[in-house]
Amino acid sequence: MSLYGKGLRPLSIATAIVLIGGLALAAFYAPEDADQGIIQKTFYIHVPMGIVALCGFVAGGIMAIQHLRTRDRIWDLRAYVTIHMSLILAVGVLITGSIWAKGSWGSWWVWDEPMLVSFLIVFLLYATYQPLRFSIEDPERQARYASVFAIVAGAFVPLNFAAVRMAESYIHPRTLGTTAGGTPGEMYLTFLVSLAGMALLFVTLWKYEMAAKHARFQIKALRRKLTGESSTSGRSAAPQVTA
Repeated sequence: MSLYGKGLRPLSIATAIVLIGGLALAAFYAPEDADQGIIQKTFYIHVPMGIVALCGFVAGGIMAIQHLRTRDRIWDLRAYVTIHMSLILAVGVLITGSIWAKGSWGSWWVWDEPMLVSFLIVFLLYATYQPLRFSIEDPERQARYASVFAIVAGAFVPLNFAAVRMAESYIHPRTLGTTAGGTPGEMYLTFLVSLAGMALLFVTLWKYEMAAKHARFQIKALRRKLTGESSTSGRSAAPQVTA
């Protein structure tokens, strides 16, 4: 079993328990928001998913730096899988955000809300990552250009949202810490459990995809060995990202 396949079963069980626990707390334990009502409970999915997705984009940039620094292709593969997982979560953020907007504001999208638009910009930016990557046939150039893209885009994420936070928000609801009496502890607990569950889900899916790609690489290497095909160098034998 590869390094990425170790501990997947207990990790998957822990992920399921924490996620189900977070959903149960959101449904039955956390109180309804006085202003937004029951639609506010999408907060416990929408916000943790957004936080984890954005952290994943930044982590992909850090892994890309490691790839350029060490020239080790495994870091390129890790960055690719991290950004891939973050894109999937980002789609979920946009969907749940639209549901929240419809319930709270009566519209599926509000273009005047900077938080929504800034997240959409980040999503569209990273949506070009895979087309750009797979438009380059040479594996070395593909990995190098993809790493540069991941670094630049990863640096843009915190700068973009820092600018949004410094600007005056228009109508985006602030669920935690906005009421005069403070946020109920039940809300904070539910949010933290949901955030932990979403982070565990990200790590679990990341390890599953890494294990699958590692197994695919081992099968290809074994097939080359059986057919008498020898690799030309250590770099060419490294794991490569395929579409």
